[in-house]
Amino acid sequence: MEFNINALRTFVDQKKNLVIGILAGLAILIAGYFIYKAFFVAPKNKVAADQIYQAQIMFDKDSFQMALNNPGVGGTGFLKIIENYGGTETGNLARYYAGVCYLRLGDYDKAIKYMNEYKPAGEITPAMTYEVLADAYSEKKDDNKALSYYEKAAKSADNELTGPYTLKKLGMFQEKLGKYADAAKSYKKIMDVYGQTADANNIEAYYERAMLLANKK
Repeated sequence: MEFNINALRTFVDQKKNLVIGILAGLAILIAGYFIYKAFFVAPKNKVAADQIYQAQIMFDKDSFQMALNNPGVGGTGFLKIIENYGGTETGNLARYYAGVCYLRLGDYDKAIKYMNEYKPAGEITPAMTYEVLADAYSEKKDDNKALSYYEKAAKSADNELTGPYTLKKLGMFQEKLGKYADAAKSYKKIMDVYGQTADANNIEAYYERAMLLANKK
Protein backbone atom coordinates (compact mmCIF):
# COMPACT_ATOMS: atom_id res chain seq x y z
CA MET A 1 0.00 0.00 0.00
CA GLU A 2 2.89 2.38 0.91
CA PHE A 3 4.45 1.70 -2.45
CA ASN A 4 1.24 2.54 -4.29
CA ILE A 5 0.81 5.80 -2.38
CA ASN A 6 4.39 6.82 -3.12
CA ALA A 7 3.94 5.84 -6.74
CA LEU A 8 0.79 7.97 -6.94
CA ARG A 9 2.59 10.93 -5.38
CA THR A 10 5.42 10.52 -7.86
CA PHE A 11 2.99 10.37 -10.76
CA VAL A 12 1.16 13.52 -9.60
CA ASP A 13 4.48 15.35 -9.13
CA GLN A 14 5.57 14.36 -12.62
CA LYS A 15 2.25 15.24 -14.24
CA LYS A 16 1.23 18.20 -12.11
CA ASN A 17 1.53 20.63 -15.01
CA LEU A 18 -0.80 18.43 -17.05
CA VAL A 19 -3.27 18.13 -14.17
CA ILE A 20 -3.21 21.87 -13.56
CA GLY A 21 -3.74 22.48 -17.27
CA ILE A 22 -6.74 20.15 -17.38
CA LEU A 23 -8.32 21.76 -14.32
CA ALA A 24 -7.69 25.23 -15.70
CA GLY A 25 -9.23 24.22 -19.01
CA LEU A 26 -12.33 22.90 -17.27
CA ALA A 27 -12.63 26.10 -15.26
CA ILE A 28 -12.43 28.16 -18.45
CA LEU A 29 -15.07 26.03 -20.12
CA ILE A 30 -17.44 26.32 -17.16
CA ALA A 31 -16.90 30.06 -16.88
CA GLY A 32 -17.39 30.44 -20.63
CA TYR A 33 -20.67 28.52 -20.48
CA PHE A 34 -22.10 30.79 -17.79
CA ILE A 35 -20.87 33.92 -19.55
CA TYR A 36 -22.47 32.69 -22.78
CA LYS A 37 -25.77 32.01 -20.99
CA ALA A 38 -25.78 35.33 -19.13
CA PHE A 39 -24.60 37.72 -21.85
CA PHE A 40 -25.74 36.04 -25.06
CA VAL A 41 -28.60 33.56 -24.52
CA ALA A 42 -30.49 35.49 -21.82
CA PRO A 43 -30.76 38.75 -23.84
CA LYS A 44 -31.82 36.81 -26.94
CA ASN A 45 -34.44 34.98 -24.90
CA LYS A 46 -35.85 38.30 -23.67
CA VAL A 47 -36.20 39.55 -27.23
CA ALA A 48 -37.82 36.27 -28.28
CA ALA A 49 -40.24 36.38 -25.34
CA ASP A 50 -41.34 39.88 -26.39
CA GLN A 51 -41.83 38.80 -30.00
CA ILE A 52 -43.72 35.54 -29.36
CA TYR A 53 -46.57 37.19 -27.44
CA GLN A 54 -48.76 37.99 -30.46
CA ALA A 55 -48.30 34.50 -31.88
CA GLN A 56 -49.55 33.08 -28.59
CA ILE A 57 -52.64 35.29 -28.85
CA MET A 58 -53.34 33.96 -32.35
CA PHE A 59 -52.78 30.42 -31.07
CA ASP A 60 -55.36 30.97 -28.32
CA LYS A 61 -57.80 32.16 -31.02
CA ASP A 62 -57.19 28.96 -33.05
CA SER A 63 -55.64 31.05 -35.84
CA PHE A 64 -52.89 28.50 -36.32
CA GLN A 65 -51.55 29.61 -39.72
CA MET A 66 -51.19 33.18 -38.47
CA ALA A 67 -49.57 31.95 -35.26
CA LEU A 68 -47.03 30.00 -37.27
CA ASN A 69 -46.19 32.62 -39.87
CA ASN A 70 -47.56 36.12 -39.37
CA PRO A 71 -49.43 36.96 -36.17
CA GLY A 72 -49.44 40.69 -36.99
CA VAL A 73 -49.18 43.70 -34.66
CA GLY A 74 -45.39 43.56 -34.75
CA GLY A 75 -45.25 40.00 -33.49
CA THR A 76 -43.21 37.12 -34.85
CA GLY A 77 -44.58 33.73 -35.87
CA PHE A 78 -43.49 30.58 -34.12
CA LEU A 79 -41.47 29.41 -37.12
CA LYS A 80 -39.36 32.59 -37.19
CA ILE A 81 -38.90 32.41 -33.43
CA ILE A 82 -37.52 28.89 -33.86
CA GLU A 83 -35.30 30.01 -36.75
CA ASN A 84 -33.91 33.09 -35.02
CA TYR A 85 -33.95 32.09 -31.36
CA GLY A 86 -34.03 28.29 -31.44
CA GLY A 87 -31.36 27.95 -28.74
CA THR A 88 -33.35 29.91 -26.16
CA GLU A 89 -36.11 28.83 -23.78
CA THR A 90 -38.63 30.77 -25.85
CA GLY A 91 -37.38 29.14 -29.04
CA ASN A 92 -37.86 25.76 -27.41
CA LEU A 93 -41.40 26.71 -26.34
CA ALA A 94 -42.16 27.82 -29.90
CA ARG A 95 -41.44 24.26 -31.06
CA TYR A 96 -44.21 22.96 -28.83
CA TYR A 97 -46.64 25.57 -30.13
CA ALA A 98 -45.62 24.80 -33.72
CA GLY A 99 -46.22 21.09 -33.16
CA VAL A 100 -49.73 21.74 -31.85
CA CYS A 101 -50.46 24.17 -34.70
CA TYR A 102 -49.50 21.60 -37.31
CA LEU A 103 -51.54 18.94 -35.53
CA ARG A 104 -54.61 21.18 -35.69
CA LEU A 105 -53.89 22.01 -39.34
CA GLY A 106 -53.66 18.32 -40.25
CA ASP A 107 -49.94 18.27 -41.11
CA TYR A 108 -49.11 15.37 -38.84
CA ASP A 109 -45.54 14.79 -40.03
CA LYS A 110 -44.57 18.37 -39.15
CA ALA A 111 -46.42 18.07 -35.85
CA ILE A 112 -44.30 15.03 -35.01
CA LYS A 113 -41.10 16.76 -36.20
CA TYR A 114 -41.49 19.81 -33.98
CA MET A 115 -42.78 17.89 -31.00
CA ASN A 116 -39.77 15.56 -31.14
CA GLU A 117 -37.48 18.61 -31.21
CA TYR A 118 -39.20 20.18 -28.21
CA LYS A 119 -37.62 19.60 -24.78
CA PRO A 120 -40.34 19.63 -22.08
CA ALA A 121 -39.85 22.47 -19.62
CA GLY A 122 -41.87 24.70 -17.35
CA GLU A 123 -45.62 24.31 -17.62
CA ILE A 124 -45.45 22.18 -20.78
CA THR A 125 -45.00 18.71 -19.33
CA PRO A 126 -43.72 15.51 -20.95
CA ALA A 127 -47.29 14.15 -20.72
CA MET A 128 -48.58 17.00 -22.88
CA THR A 129 -45.83 16.36 -25.42
CA TYR A 130 -46.55 12.63 -25.55
CA GLU A 131 -50.25 13.33 -26.00
CA VAL A 132 -49.68 15.50 -29.07
CA LEU A 133 -47.40 12.83 -30.54
CA ALA A 134 -50.03 10.18 -29.80
CA ASP A 135 -52.75 12.23 -31.49
CA ALA A 136 -50.56 12.78 -34.55
CA TYR A 137 -49.68 9.11 -34.91
CA SER A 138 -53.32 8.19 -34.36
CA GLU A 139 -54.33 10.46 -37.23
CA LYS A 140 -51.64 8.79 -39.37
CA LYS A 141 -53.22 5.40 -38.50
CA ASP A 142 -50.00 4.27 -36.86
CA ASP A 143 -51.83 2.62 -33.98
CA ASN A 144 -48.80 1.01 -32.36
CA LYS A 145 -46.89 4.28 -31.99
CA ALA A 146 -50.04 6.13 -30.98
CA LEU A 147 -50.76 3.60 -28.24
CA SER A 148 -47.16 3.77 -27.04
CA TYR A 149 -47.33 7.56 -26.68
CA TYR A 150 -50.75 7.49 -25.02
CA GLU A 151 -49.28 5.05 -22.49
CA LYS A 152 -46.27 7.32 -21.94
CA ALA A 153 -48.58 10.29 -21.47
CA ALA A 154 -50.64 8.45 -18.88
CA LYS A 155 -47.54 7.31 -16.98
CA SER A 156 -46.05 10.81 -17.00
CA ALA A 157 -49.23 12.55 -15.86
CA ASP A 158 -49.33 11.92 -12.13
CA ASN A 159 -51.44 14.84 -10.97
CA GLU A 160 -55.15 15.65 -10.77
CA LEU A 161 -54.97 18.12 -13.65
CA THR A 162 -53.56 15.88 -16.37
CA GLY A 163 -53.67 12.39 -14.85
CA PRO A 164 -57.38 11.52 -15.29
CA TYR A 165 -57.57 13.23 -18.67
CA THR A 166 -54.66 11.27 -20.17
CA LEU A 167 -55.88 8.01 -18.64
CA LYS A 168 -59.30 8.55 -20.19
CA LYS A 169 -57.78 9.22 -23.61
CA LEU A 170 -55.66 6.09 -23.22
CA GLY A 171 -58.69 4.03 -22.24
CA MET A 172 -60.74 5.26 -25.19
CA PHE A 173 -57.92 4.50 -27.61
CA GLN A 174 -57.49 1.03 -26.08
CA GLU A 175 -61.19 0.44 -26.66
CA LYS A 176 -60.79 1.57 -30.26
CA LEU A 177 -58.12 -1.12 -30.69
CA GLY A 178 -60.31 -3.75 -29.03
CA LYS A 179 -58.13 -3.89 -25.92
CA TYR A 180 -61.13 -3.78 -23.60
CA ALA A 181 -59.50 -5.30 -20.53
CA ASP A 182 -56.67 -2.75 -20.73
CA ALA A 183 -59.20 0.03 -21.19
CA ALA A 184 -61.07 -1.13 -18.09
CA LYS A 185 -57.82 -0.91 -16.10
CA SER A 186 -57.25 2.65 -17.30
CA TYR A 187 -60.76 3.68 -16.31
CA LYS A 188 -60.48 1.87 -12.98
CA LYS A 189 -57.36 3.85 -12.14
CA ILE A 190 -59.28 7.07 -12.68
CA MET A 191 -61.97 5.80 -10.30
CA ASP A 192 -59.43 4.74 -7.67
CA VAL A 193 -56.90 7.59 -7.84
CA TYR A 194 -58.77 10.56 -9.31
CA GLY A 195 -62.33 9.86 -8.21
CA GLN A 196 -62.95 13.45 -7.05
CA THR A 197 -61.95 15.11 -10.33
CA ALA A 198 -64.23 16.33 -13.11
CA ASP A 199 -62.85 13.73 -15.53
CA ALA A 200 -64.08 11.01 -13.18
CA ASN A 201 -67.70 11.99 -13.87
CA ASN A 202 -69.47 9.08 -15.56
CA ILE A 203 -66.18 7.15 -15.74
CA GLU A 204 -67.88 4.20 -14.07
CA ALA A 205 -70.06 3.84 -17.17
CA TYR A 206 -66.91 3.69 -19.33
CA TYR A 207 -65.46 1.08 -17.00
CA GLU A 208 -68.57 -1.09 -17.04
CA ARG A 209 -68.80 -0.92 -20.83
CA ALA A 210 -65.15 -1.93 -21.23
CA MET A 211 -65.60 -4.80 -18.75
CA LEU A 212 -68.72 -6.00 -20.59
CA LEU A 213 -66.92 -5.98 -23.93
CA ALA A 214 -63.84 -7.67 -22.40
CA ASN A 215 -66.00 -10.49 -21.03
CA LYS A 216 -67.64 -11.03 -24.41
CA LYS A 217 -64.32 -11.64 -26.14
